[in-house]
Amino acid sequence: MPNITSFTPIDYLVIGHLTRDITPLGPLLGGTAAYAALTAQAMGLKVGIVTSWGTEMPLGQLYDIPIANFPAEHSTTFKNINTPKGQKQIIYHTAYPLGYELVPKPWRDVSILHLGPVASEVDASLIRHFPNALIGLSPQGWLRTWDAKGQVKPVDWPKASQVLQQVNATVISIEDIEGSEQRVEDMASTCQILVVTEAKIGSRLYWNGSMHRFSAPKITEVDSLGAGDIFAAAFFIRLYATHDPWEAARFATQVAAYSVSRYGLESIPTIEEIQRCLIEVQ
Repeated sequence: MPNITSFTPIDYLVIGHLTRDITPLGPLLGGTAAYAALTAQAMGLKVGIVTSWGTEMPLGQLYDIPIANFPAEHSTTFKNINTPKGQKQIIYHTAYPLGYELVPKPWRDVSILHLGPVASEVDASLIRHFPNALIGLSPQGWLRTWDAKGQVKPVDWPKASQVLQQVNATVISIEDIEGSEQRVEDMASTCQILVVTEAKIGSRLYWNGSMHRFSAPKITEVDSLGAGDIFAAAFFIRLYATHDPWEAARFATQVAAYSVSRYGLESIPTIEEIQRCLIEVQ
């Protein structure tokens, strides 16, 4: 159990597993928590992470972000494999579940809470404990399961309606739901704000009974892993700052597009890119 009393207040809290991603370049640190936290830090916020992971890998770029970690024997470990039929994902290990008891007391009055499950590890009841926060959700970890061999596949999410109604904004990838427009419509009817990212096409936002599409600038793609998490963090932060979902989506679409030009956590937006995107959406 981490010492949850030795932390100072923050602006942005992300809860989810840091992951060990098996890649052609070797094992890399990843997970929604890593990409979102670094994006929020790049945008000038004080950030914290609540997670459970092993110590197989150095923290690298996360070295100066405070982390409340419930130590695990193995980090949640994924491998993505490209096949002629699309991407296949294998999960080898999972770390421990994450509940409210792991959140340091100075972090419980945070301005922005980002729930980022990758393997159903986040306790959905966390939502009830942050009544004053803007709560953003990246639910991909609740939209998939895996078999005895670790092969990941999409799954129905029984608690979807209950959870989606209680969060301020939800960001999903069209790939998370295998391109199902029916699931998009079902989620949009439940969410306060729903954003669907569509890779190089851009994104679409559902709010107040309306839908609008945002085109992504053409960027040469090197690696798209983490782009959706960068989008989500940028969107939640701009939504909190402007209270304008349309402006937030335009900005996040621009920021996420730049991210695919670099590999792994190097894809985190630079200060210059963030400023350029802020100017472009004015």
